[in-house]
Amino acid sequence: MQRRNRVTGIQEDGMPPRGTPTARQGRLGTELRRLREAAGLVSRDVAAWLGTSQAQISNIESGKHGISEERLRRLTDHYACDDTRLIEALVDMANERDKGWWEEYRGVLAPKALDLAELEHHASHVRTFQVVHIPGVLQTEEHVRAALSFVEPGTPADLCEARVMFRIRRQRVLDSGTPYDVIIHEAALRMRVGGSKVARAQLQHLLQASERESVTLRVIPFAAEGFAGAGLAVQYVGGVVPHLDTVQIDTPHGAEFIDAPAQLHRYRAKLERVDSAALPQDASLDLIRRIAQEL
Repeated sequence: MQRRNRVTGIQEDGMPPRGTPTARQGRLGTELRRLREAAGLVSRDVAAWLGTSQAQISNIESGKHGISEERLRRLTDHYACDDTRLIEALVDMANERDKGWWEEYRGVLAPKALDLAELEHHASHVRTFQVVHIPGVLQTEEHVRAALSFVEPGTPADLCEARVMFRIRRQRVLDSGTPYDVIIHEAALRMRVGGSKVARAQLQHLLQASERESVTLRVIPFAAEGFAGAGLAVQYVGGVVPHLDTVQIDTPHGAEFIDAPAQLHRYRAKLERVDSAALPQDASLDLIRRIAQEL
C-alpha cells in the first residue's frame, strides 16, 4: 500500500517510484501535466506551492507516484480547470485500488498487452478497423492459437498458453455490454488462418457476435470504389469523457498508444472516412455468410 504525506497528499519521497506505471496511472499523470501547461505554470512553481520537490511533481506527472483525491482537486482548481466531468474522471483514476484480472499476467506478458486490457475494461465504447486481421476480441481460441503459432513458432508452450488465454479473457469487454463498433476489410475475412475449417468457424463466430446488441459489425468489400485506407488498422478506445480517449495501434514491437488531442482528432476523422466506405450491417453479414460458404 502506498504511504502518502499527510500534508501534501502525495506519495512520500522515501517511497520508491513505480517501475512501470499502468496505462491508467500514466494517463492520469499526463492529464495533470497538460492541465499545468495549459495554465502556464512550471513544475518548479507548482512544487513550491504544494510544499514538495520538483522531482515529486515529475514523478506524479509520469505516473510513477500517486496523488490523493484532495490534492488532485486542489491542483485542478489551481490550474483553473472547470471541466467537472474531466475532474471527476481523474479523481476516479487516482482512487483506483482494485487490481483487474489482467494483473495475473504481469511479469508473464508484455506490460502494453496488460495496458490494452485495462483500457478496454474502462472503455465507454470501442471502435476498431482491421484490414488483414480479425479483431483480437472477436477471435476464436483456434484462430488465436493458429495465429500465434505462425507469428512466433518457437514460443514455449506455457507462454503460448498464457497468450491464448489472455486474448480470450479480453472478450469480457463484450460481456460487459460496452458498445463495440467493428469494421473489417474483406481481405481479413478471406485469410485462412489455421486452415479452411478454422477460418469457417471464425466467420461463424463473427456472425454470432453480431447478434449481441452492443456489437456493430460491418465490412468493407474489395469492390468498394475509392477506398485507400488499406494501411490503416486502429482501435479507438473511448474514455468516460472524450478528453480521455485513446488510440491503440499495432506495431512489430507491440501495442502503441496515442492520446495527444491533435492526433485523436486525426484518427476520428480517418475512422469517419472508413465508416463511409463500409457496407450496412445486413449487407456485411450477408457477405460474411457467402465467404464462409466458399471455404
